[in-house]
Amino acid sequence: KLLRRRGIQAVIPERDDQIANRKRRGAKGGRPVTYDTEAYKRRNVVERGFNIFKQWRALATRYDKLALTYRGGVVLRAITIWLKALRDTP
Repeated sequence: KLLRRRGIQAVIPERDDQIANRKRRGAKGGRPVTYDTEAYKRRNVVERGFNIFKQWRALATRYDKLALTYRGGVVLRAITIWLKALRDTP
């Protein structure tokens, strides 16, 4: 409901158990969620990017108390990823 109110389209398909429950409820089950299949394919690229960042333990566990410290860790990780990518260029 929140996504629909803000005009954001779902990218993840609805789970099978949710579809079954909605159909079981009939007209009170609500409207089925539609999603963009092309956006779902591109979602994998974004998730791989997050996983690269989360390979650094400090970012995956989020033990930092201050947002500023966490952001600094994200920037530091981005720099290390960038430097690794630059090493491969001639």
